[in-house]
This record gives sequence, structure tokens and C-alpha cells, in this order.
Amino acid sequence: MSQENRLKEPYYKSLTRKMLFIVIAVSFAPLIMVSGIILNQFSISYHEKVNAHLGELVLKNRQNIDGFLLEKLNNIRFMSRSFTVEELRNEEFLRNNLAALQTEYGSVFEDLGVINEKGIQVTYAGPFKLENAGYSDTEWFRKAMNSDFFISDVFLGLRGLPHFIITVKQKSNGKPWILRATISFVAFNSLVENLRNGKTGFAFILNSKGELQSKPGFEVAYGKSDSFRESIKRAGKTKDGVFFSEMADDSGKENLYVASLIKNGDWMLIYQQDKSDAFSDLTHAKQIALIIILIGGMVIFVTAFLLSKRMVERIAQADGEKELMNQQVIETGKLASLGELAAGIAHEINNPVAIMVEEAGWVHDLMEDEQFSGKENKDEFERALAQIKTQGKRCREITRKLLSFARKTDTCVEDVRINSVINDVIGFCAQRAKFSNVIINSKLQENLPVLRMSHTEIQQVLLNLMNNALDSLEKRGGNITLTSWLEGDEVVISIADNGPGIPRANLSRIFDPFFTTKPVGKGTGLGLSICYGIIKKMEGEIDVRSIVDAGTTFYIRLPGRRED
Repeated sequence: MSQENRLKEPYYKSLTRKMLFIVIAVSFAPLIMVSGIILNQFSISYHEKVNAHLGELVLKNRQNIDGFLLEKLNNIRFMSRSFTVEELRNEEFLRNNLAALQTEYGSVFEDLGVINEKGIQVTYAGPFKLENAGYSDTEWFRKAMNSDFFISDVFLGLRGLPHFIITVKQKSNGKPWILRATISFVAFNSLVENLRNGKTGFAFILNSKGELQSKPGFEVAYGKSDSFRESIKRAGKTKDGVFFSEMADDSGKENLYVASLIKNGDWMLIYQQDKSDAFSDLTHAKQIALIIILIGGMVIFVTAFLLSKRMVERIAQADGEKELMNQQVIETGKLASLGELAAGIAHEINNPVAIMVEEAGWVHDLMEDEQFSGKENKDEFERALAQIKTQGKRCREITRKLLSFARKTDTCVEDVRINSVINDVIGFCAQRAKFSNVIINSKLQENLPVLRMSHTEIQQVLLNLMNNALDSLEKRGGNITLTSWLEGDEVVISIADNGPGIPRANLSRIFDPFFTTKPVGKGTGLGLSICYGIIKKMEGEIDVRSIVDAGTTFYIRLPGRRED
């Protein structure tokens, strides 16, 4: 069975799939495990890094905002303590103080006002006409009257613009009065707007009711719920007073919130950013890692496929070689049995042949007696007896060689004249050649060196090559030419036929054991292998040249020595 057909068998297909699965599983398991652990650790580390960075930003801006409010409050407190009520109620004097504050701090302070205990602004300095404005019904006035100093929420008020005020309460002649300053919303809001990060990160401020105290740069995702601050507080608080939370908005988009309380807990500074934007670098790193894993997976799959296929091919080849070896063992056993049978037959034939030769000698001795002298046909009797003895000795020699081959006895090395062996082989094959319509020619160089080798083995080699040539010409007839010549110190023998030739693909295998192109039962594939081994043992070389439809020529090169 060919290698390709063997690999199509269900067993090898199943084996390929199993090996492919095992190799992929063994390769992917550590890859996925290591990649998962590294990505998980990197994700945790990156989350901590982002949270720490955003926490620092919020803390820094909390300090800036609280510092800004405290500074403005101290400015007003200093003014209220430095001047009397009578001085501050002087409109010109109040305007001069406002101008001094604006010179020092820019447009942060928008106006100043003095309010009596009834909520009437008795003195005003600023761009609006708010003299004698009444604030008795406002929430901020009631809270200001109950506290030594107060910072209001952002509101529109009488001027219709967002602002917040800072108040300081003092007493004069047993009656309370309030020094009020309006803080520019634009200046205050710029402090919050500075807190920006990434593409979607921005900050805003909420009061205790969940109302905006600053103008956010983007749309706030928390909605109008007053429990938003509480939701952030419940998410968790660090030792620095920073809250971290991840919540989805109404559209389902995940947002990251980092918050901290300011203005003594009345306000909350909140930083909002899309979670995908905050962790975009992490997402990018995961995408790169996924691409690397996919590429690695493709390499693993291709490698596993090729490796599995190669291994299964090797296994199939080994199985084929095992089957071939089993067949060789069977063939060897058959040959061994055939050798034993041949040895037994040769032994049985050898005994009657020996008796026949002895009896022929005895008859010849009797004919020497006087009573047979002068008889007619005596010469014919002697010729027949001589032929019987000659052929009997020949049969005995053949059976001896057969026994020697079958029993693997040591070869007998002797001086051999190769032309004589070639002529013997031609004589052995003459009858078969005549029957197959094959003409045997010989071109033998005279005075070739005497070769020191086994006569039986070289005869076996030549006879085997002759038989192969006759087999190739059996159905078509043709010519076989045996040639011998001297080339340097070597004797070269060639056996050429004009038969169908040997295909190029088979030339490199013809000396392999059990390789044969003959039909089943016609050849064992051992003939040329045995010839190759015999010639190599003689320290010679055997080679073949063949052309399809033109013929085949075997060349034997044997080391020789000159006859003394």
C-alpha cells in the first residue's frame, strides 16, 4: 500500500486529529494562562494608576477651590474687623474698598454691600442698582444671620445671573449687620474647568441638593437625582477623602466618577469621565495583546498541523516498514523452508547418484575381463559407461553445491578463470534460451588474470543475472551478450540484453532486499540483493545501466591477479 493511501485510512486520520488537538491544547493552555495572568495584573495595576492620578487631580483642585473660598472669606472678614459700621456705610468709602479689592484680585469681587438686621441693603458699591434692596425673604440672608460668616450656593438672585455671596456678621450698638461680597461666577468656574483629562474628562460641583454649582464642560450623566452624591459616597472613600465610583448613565454607558467634599462638606467636587476613555490605553494594550495571541495561535495551529501530519506520516511509514519487515520475515521463513527441502532432496538424490556412478565403474571393470574382449559393440558400451560416470559426477557436484547453499557452509576460495565460468553459465542457460527464442553471444578477452574467489558464488551471480535477462526476453525474444575484458587491475564482466529495460524510478532500488517488479509468485526480490552482497564480499563492484525499451546492462568489476 502506498504512503498516500495509507494516510487516508480512518486510523491515521483519527490519529492526526488527536495529535493536532493535543499539541494545540498543550501549546494554547500556557499561552492563555500566562497571557490572562499578565493582562489581569496589568489591568489591576493600570486601574490603580488611573485612580491614583485622578485622585491627585481632584485633591489638588479641591485644595485650590477651598483655598480660593477661604481667601475671599478672609478678605471680607478682615475688612469687617478693620472698619466700623459707620465707615462701611459710607458709599464712597465702600466703593474705594471694592476698588482696592478689584485692583488686588481682579474681577473676582463684583460688588460689596452692607445689610442691616431687617435685610435692607443700606449701602451698595457695584455695577448694579441694588441700593435699598430687600433680602429678608431670601434663604441665604436667614442663614447668614445665624452664622458669623457664610458662603452661599450659586443662585441667580435679583440680577438674574449666576453668582454666590460671602457674608460676615458683626454687631454695632447691639444690632447685627452683614457685610456682603458677590464673587464672580466666571472666576470661580474657571477653577473647576481646569480639571480636564483625556477626551471626555471634566469636573463640576454639586450642592447638598444635587444642584450644579459650576458650568460643566460636557453633559452631566447623573441626571437630576439628589441621591447622586449619596451614591458616590456609598461607593467607597479613601483615607484622603476621595470617593471612587463606576456607574452607568441613562443610556447604559459606563462612567468613572472621582469626587471629594469641599466648602466644609456643603459642596462636592465631582470628576466624570467615560470609562472607555479613562482606560483607553488599557484597551489598546489588550487589543495588541489579543492580536499577538491570535498571531501566536495561528503559528501554533500551523506548527501543530504540520508537526502532527509529519509525525503521523512517520508513524505510517514505520508501520509500512514494519509490515514489509513482517513480509520479509515470512519470505525468509519460506526460503529457509525451501532451503531445508532442497537440502533434503539433494541428499536423497546424492545417494542413488553415487551408487549409479559406482555401479557404472563396476560394469566397466567387468567388461575388461577376457570373456568380453572382441565382442561387438564393446566400444559403444564403454562410451555409454563413461557418459554415465561423467553425468553422475556432474549430478553429484550439483547436489553438493545445492547443499552448500542451503546449509550456508563456508565458501571455498580457489583460483577461478572467469571465461570458463561464463562459458559454463552459457551452457546451463542454452536450452532455456533456445526455448525462449533468445540468442546468447559472448565476447571474451583471452588471457585474463586468474581470480581468487569462490567458484560457486561467482557462478551463482552470473547465473542469476542471466536468468533475469532471460525473464525480460521471455515473451519477446532477443539477444544477450556476455563480455569480459581487462581494465587496469580489474576484470570487468558485462551482461547486456535488448529487453524492455528498467524504469528510472526503480533503478535505485533493484538491489534492495525483497524488491521485485515480477508478478506475485514469480520472484522473491532476493536475487540481486544476494548478488550485490557476494560481489561486495569479493571487494568488487556491481552496477546497472538501463534505458526503457532499449535494454539493460549489468557491470561487474572484480579485483584480479596475473597468472605466474
